[in-house]
Amino acid sequence: MLRTLHIQHYALIDQLDIDFDEGFSVITGETGAGKSILLGAIGLLLGQRADLKMLKAGAQRCVIEARFDLSQYDFAEYFQSHDLDFDGQECIIRRELTATGKSRAFINDTPTSLADLKELGDRLIDIHSQHQNLLLNREDFQLQVLDAVAQDEHEHSEYTHIYKEYARAKAELQQTQEQAERDKGEQDYMAYQLSQLEEANLSEGEEEELEQELSTLEHAEDIKSALYQAGNILEGDETGIVPLLREAQRRIESIATVYPPAQELAERLESCYIEERDIASELASQSESIDYDPERLAFASERLATIHSLKQKFHADSVAQLLAIEDDLRQRLSLIENSDEQLRLLSQHITELEQQLTEAAASLSKLRKAAAKKVETEMCQRLIPLGMPNVQFQVVVLSDNPFSAHGRDKVTFLFSANKNIPIQPLSQVASGGETARLMLSLKAMISGVVKLPTIIFDEIDTGVGGHIAERMAEIMKEMGVAHHRQVISITHLPQIAAMGQHHYRVFKTEEGETTTSHIVRLSDEERIEELARMLSGATLTQAAIYNAKALLSIKV
Repeated sequence: MLRTLHIQHYALIDQLDIDFDEGFSVITGETGAGKSILLGAIGLLLGQRADLKMLKAGAQRCVIEARFDLSQYDFAEYFQSHDLDFDGQECIIRRELTATGKSRAFINDTPTSLADLKELGDRLIDIHSQHQNLLLNREDFQLQVLDAVAQDEHEHSEYTHIYKEYARAKAELQQTQEQAERDKGEQDYMAYQLSQLEEANLSEGEEEELEQELSTLEHAEDIKSALYQAGNILEGDETGIVPLLREAQRRIESIATVYPPAQELAERLESCYIEERDIASELASQSESIDYDPERLAFASERLATIHSLKQKFHADSVAQLLAIEDDLRQRLSLIENSDEQLRLLSQHITELEQQLTEAAASLSKLRKAAAKKVETEMCQRLIPLGMPNVQFQVVVLSDNPFSAHGRDKVTFLFSANKNIPIQPLSQVASGGETARLMLSLKAMISGVVKLPTIIFDEIDTGVGGHIAERMAEIMKEMGVAHHRQVISITHLPQIAAMGQHHYRVFKTEEGETTTSHIVRLSDEERIEELARMLSGATLTQAAIYNAKALLSIKV
């Protein structure tokens, strides 16, 4: 649960440090004092996107930091899966916003993404504001409520796993059908293209070899002449380099006995002689192998022309690409030939998945229908003390719908607050005040099965008053006492404020041109004054003070 909150340079807040406790807390203050600013700051900690306009005027950086006590909750798996430090006791979340527009988020001093921060935030705090009452009219929210009460996480997970495979298989079947239809229309043309490539009988590297061979054949006479002349220079009878090297080696070797350094020189000359003789032999061999072959020249030219023509036709840059196109055509034609079998196998797989989905959806429906009875009973029990003695609440679960990501069930909440009004879909008949009481009852019911550390109600009491407000306060207090939970209510009603175990007041101060918001925890005496103001307005009267004390005595 939320233990401490630090806000610096956010909107009208210069610097704020406040501690929160377990149980039921209330926050009061005049309209515009800064309660929405406080919620906005907490929202940033929960992963909402930052708005540069919320940076306090003149400040270079805004910091919002909160410490959460998680010792009574199981968060170890989240921190382990996200590779975050966690001592099993507390978690510190921080958001920073700079004047340059840069936003950063940290969990236990480790930088994190907004997506991960939101995932954690959704498990730490539930902020219920007035606009969230509209969720009550949505079918998906009603289904979520039923799932929470049914505690069907395992069955829902199994169904979702099968559904994802089912959706993937259906998409693959459709894609395969469409591709098969397109390919069948092009089958003859693809077969013709493949026959051209297969007839060419290409091999990788062939083009480069042919180009080299063609170049050699086109210059055969020049090459042969150059090889012959070079060989003659090396091994000519009188002036050839090879016999001269041999003669030089013999002369140097003859003085080796009287001039020792000559021995090394003789050996080096012998090495040169051997190398030059080998070169001369290779030149002679290559010269004999070079012949002008007009037939081979014509073949190489024609073969290269064929390759160039195929490259142009198939928009390829190399023989390797042509071979890849040939292989692709072969595979596509094979798929066309085997498409009926492939489609049959895919359809069979989908049928099997549909059977699995039917069974998984039936398991979900069974749990949801059992939970629906529980929701009906508990909601009536909670709504009767909230001024609805003739309330009717029914949960309709229709399970014959097409498969969806959440099963086959369509859930509808039916409601009537009065004896003479027939039960109808909740969205069509509930007033604003009734919706607030319905939502509070749902939250109270869900909180009994979902271990959520902190719940914040932002003026959920809109449209109610008197003893109904008192009962709503009692419900919120009961929620705060149960399961080490923390419930915070932002309210304008003194009946609710008096029920708080801890009372905070939000107010503004003005110094010159600067307006600053503050929040303080009230002492017992300060609570009396705050409740008296809420009862009587700006002017405190003894009657208001007396009534404030009377309200607080109810709490005791």
